[in-house]
Amino acid sequence: MRILITRPAEDAAPLAARLHAMGLETRTVPLLTIHDLDGPPVDVSGVQALLATSANGVRAFARRSAERTVPVFAVGDATGRVAQEFGFTTVESAAGDVAALAQRVGARLTPGAGTLLHIAGSVLAGDLKDLVERQGFVYRRAVLYRAQTAQSLAPEIAAELRAGAFDAVVLYSPRTAQTFAELVRKANACEGLSDSVAYCLSAAVAEKIDAMTWGDIRIAARPEQDALLDLFAP
Repeated sequence: MRILITRPAEDAAPLAARLHAMGLETRTVPLLTIHDLDGPPVDVSGVQALLATSANGVRAFARRSAERTVPVFAVGDATGRVAQEFGFTTVESAAGDVAALAQRVGARLTPGAGTLLHIAGSVLAGDLKDLVERQGFVYRRAVLYRAQTAQSLAPEIAAELRAGAFDAVVLYSPRTAQTFAELVRKANACEGLSDSVAYCLSAAVAEKIDAMTWGDIRIAARPEQDALLDLFAP
């Protein structure tokens, strides 16, 4: 099986390694490029926990701050692993989506104990602010990076897509899925996906590409990388 990975470069590499370990061939075409934003060290005074809805937020924070003792509440295990790799001493994973993260925060933290700092990008998926503020928490967002979408597919990738060279496409976010759909149409490559399978992290991701003609669309049982990889199990 030949799989097209659309994740940003830093996230694509470990995913490709896991797929290779399963005996699968991959090609990486990042549809989002991550740009960390310059600025002073992030102010964590009065913060009881960091909320991380992507590994990119963790990386950007770690490059702007030496603080590693404030607990990190991560949306999923992959983001949690990145936090651990950067040396954060306390990391909890919600193993799900933004709603699961808000639920975990409500179960583990106390509203009066300090601010929740969301280490995030310029574009958000889901309304974490509303979900935690409803529980009485004080929410603050630190915009630490921006994700730039690709404007076109490389000619060789477009040609491979038109030729039906990929058995599967892996899509992790609604924004990436929407970008993929737009660029495939722009490259006149839609017909080349008629026998391919779209592997989507969530129903929200699948919704962005369900108007295209696929051999199949498969959705992870939960919005976690391990659940998505389970779909590739023989």
